[in-house]
Amino acid sequence: MSGGEDTVRTVKEAVRTDGAPRPAGSYSQGVVAGGFLFTAGFGPQDPETGAVPEGVRAQTAQVLRNVGAVLAEHGLTPEHVVKVTAHLEHLKRDFAEYDAAYGEFFTAPYPVRTTVGSDLMDILVEIDVVAVVPG
Repeated sequence: MSGGEDTVRTVKEAVRTDGAPRPAGSYSQGVVAGGFLFTAGFGPQDPETGAVPEGVRAQTAQVLRNVGAVLAEHGLTPEHVVKVTAHLEHLKRDFAEYDAAYGEFFTAPYPVRTTVGSDLMDILVEIDVVAVVPG
């Protein structure tokens, strides 16, 4: 291993938990770097059973539980989240139900958020977040 790889390992730390779905590819559930925790985009799979709930509200709630598990693994809560990016399969149809579930997870002052319509793989919602790590 070269010195450059050692430097990268000291500036970024992977976060892993059994409380969120395992990565389906070459990525981490979360990475801490530069005073922030960045999560992967999570879908609504239950980490124990792999089941996906019906409807966007239930799927959003499960996605946010998955995100919450990664935050908790590093000692953080939704209060530490400063940025959310959400993808909805049916943006116009599902926005209100998604936002209702989202509002049960986050409290004011809410994180900034980008919500876009996306072509997702057999799910209705995917979310990733950036959280500040108190220093």
